[in-house]
Amino acid sequence: MKIFAFLFLIFPAFASNAVAQKTPLTIFLAGDSTMAEKRAEKRPETGWGEMLQKYFDVGKVKIENHAQNGRSTKTFISENRWQAIVDKLKKGDYVFIQFGHNDQSKDKGERYTPPADFKANLRRMVSDARAKNAIPVLFTPVVRRRFNKDGKFYDAHGEYPDLTRAVATELKVTLIDMHRSSEKLLVEYGAERSKKLFLILQPNESLNYPQGLDDNTHFSPAGAEEMARLAVNEIKENKSLKLRKYLKK
Repeated sequence: MKIFAFLFLIFPAFASNAVAQKTPLTIFLAGDSTMAEKRAEKRPETGWGEMLQKYFDVGKVKIENHAQNGRSTKTFISENRWQAIVDKLKKGDYVFIQFGHNDQSKDKGERYTPPADFKANLRRMVSDARAKNAIPVLFTPVVRRRFNKDGKFYDAHGEYPDLTRAVATELKVTLIDMHRSSEKLLVEYGAERSKKLFLILQPNESLNYPQGLDDNTHFSPAGAEEMARLAVNEIKENKSLKLRKYLKK
């Protein structure tokens, strides 16, 4: 004990490193309902961000989920939810940023974010994170479950995934393309089997939804697990992300 105390006095850098090694880095999640943690009265609805922690050693990486239902980049910023993340960021932390679902909702004016504003908001988030020596990672939105009468999948996000890709390229930010990977997954599952990934419930199947539910946007626990797995797989494969070394083997 005396030796360790002596090292703290003589070698401040040693002391700093020793403390740093005991402090896990944090992955902050900024996004919408597809990523968010759910209240008990909403279960079995599950955000894919809830499933991330089990892939990381909790002693080295902590997940802090700030994603919220119904938020776009516009409302996430205006409600100071983004600033709450920025205020907590420390060097070496990560910020996973996934929006687009609600930004595109023209019929919901409080959420709608025009394309130019959407890109500006993403740029701001990247800049703010980097200013705190944190590492931003942009995520395209996960797909909604959409199949036509012939059982063929079609996308419902319009230009917003491409806007995210454009900002990632422009600012040289790591991109996790959940839009493409989740579309591939749904096509593999097909129109009928993919229902189990979403909040599609029969009457009386869930106490929270006695009338049943046909929600093709939000995930069941199985769906959230699959989406988290897609994210983790992309992290594993991306050699530019040092974060991947903290994944459980």
